[in-house]
Amino acid sequence: MSWFESLILGLVQGLTEFLPVSSSAHLRLTAAFLDWKDPGAAFTAITQIGTEAAVLIYFRKDIGRILSAWTRSLTDKALRSDPDARMGWLVIVGSIPIGVLGVTLKDQIEGPFRDLRLTATMLIGMGIVLGVADRLAARDEQGGKHRAPKQRKALADLGVRDGLIYGACQAMALIPGVSRSGATISGGLFMGYTREAAARYSFLLAIPAVLASGLFELKDATEGGHVSWGPTIFATIVAFLVGYAVIAWFMKFITTKSFMPFVYYRIALGILIIVLVSMGALSPHAAESAG
Repeated sequence: MSWFESLILGLVQGLTEFLPVSSSAHLRLTAAFLDWKDPGAAFTAITQIGTEAAVLIYFRKDIGRILSAWTRSLTDKALRSDPDARMGWLVIVGSIPIGVLGVTLKDQIEGPFRDLRLTATMLIGMGIVLGVADRLAARDEQGGKHRAPKQRKALADLGVRDGLIYGACQAMALIPGVSRSGATISGGLFMGYTREAAARYSFLLAIPAVLASGLFELKDATEGGHVSWGPTIFATIVAFLVGYAVIAWFMKFITTKSFMPFVYYRIALGILIIVLVSMGALSPHAAESAG
């Protein structure tokens, strides 16, 4: 992998990780469109450490409170009803599905799941799901001629059942094209949470999963010696810087705006991929992963 490739892929990772458009799909597509080797699942996982570092810094106050309350609740039963302590447990509970499936489906994630036809299908399918969820949220928020606005749930209403459902939605993002934030936010909206609450829990829930995945791939890459460390580290730093700016923008955007622009983009991109693959202009299969 060249330094220029790592710059572009780092920018793509940072720009798309927190938007409901699938960063793994965009890394795969960027390489395909530019006729580069597929950066591979390992590169994706390692550069996600950079974007998760941006989450840690942006939500540092929330994370600090949650960790403090959760740690103290281990020995102090009175603290177990504290909202921050509960959130710590709910992040753990919500991380179980992707942890189990990530290990179980490792070979599929690095192989068949990276087929562009599957990626395109997931872009379109999850785009439609996100669109329906967004419309339901808008209907509740705005009400109607004969219907008063409906109060949607906040993070304080989150329980174990909803945490597991969020986790199952996050696990779907193991398939490129689904989008971690897109799947979890859609799940949250369908369960009746506000856009801001769904996005905030989505970002918090991603921390253990993404860091564990990145460190796991980091260990394998170190032992296997098949990663170009200079460009990969550079891409990770770029992803961190861009990702932090995107989080700040996105959290403001969702408080007043609809997700529909992302829905239209996903569907259009998915259709474009299907057309290009059908015409033979784009190979559905990944070229040999870049080292």
